[in-house]
Amino acid sequence: QAFFCLLLCIPRGSSCPPSCQCTERAGAKAVLCSSQHLEEIPKDIPRDVVLLKLDANSITRIPSNAFRHLSHLEEIDLSRNAIEQIDRAAFRGVAAGLRSLDLSGNRIRSIPKEALLALNAELRLANNPWHCECALQEVLWEARLDPDSVRDITCHTAPRQEFVGKPLLQVLDAGANFCSVRQRTMDVAMLVTMFGWFAMLVTYVICYVRHNRERSRRHSLPGAQPRAE
Repeated sequence: QAFFCLLLCIPRGSSCPPSCQCTERAGAKAVLCSSQHLEEIPKDIPRDVVLLKLDANSITRIPSNAFRHLSHLEEIDLSRNAIEQIDRAAFRGVAAGLRSLDLSGNRIRSIPKEALLALNAELRLANNPWHCECALQEVLWEARLDPDSVRDITCHTAPRQEFVGKPLLQVLDAGANFCSVRQRTMDVAMLVTMFGWFAMLVTYVICYVRHNRERSRRHSLPGAQPRAE
């Protein structure tokens, strides 16, 4: 009975993930899982954690709702992992309270802008092999980026070779606009589609006119007239 009573008295979310260290200072809990060869985000993180350090591991993906149950979370350090994919709803549930998010030193080429623009956190995105595109440009202009690392967001690939290897901020300051490139592409695609429909309509009208003329010509031939009695 004492054993079961002890189990009931343990507060929910007070356990610590294996290979991690849980500490508490001034009522704020920190979960430290740095350099533990983790390949995914632990499932049993205490619900009252405020600081979560997952840096220097082998995590490759941040799935949807990865931190949803951590309503007190204010700081996440995911730097120096192998992250390649971040789902649109990766930070759902912690967007309002999160103050700092470090994604530097990963393998991120692109990221859904919805995943970051919903955050109020200060972001560190440096030292990733970014593909410079409209979504990344919108994140740069609209999100809260760490001013000390923003210049290290470099174009690993880009629509134009001259941008490769240059800081994104420098490229944009020079007058480039990746969003207008996408808009022009969409406009061209729309024009091509409209031209295709117009060509089909013209072809139909021409065929219809020719068909009517052919019918009229056949009816006007002498052999097609009824003989008089």
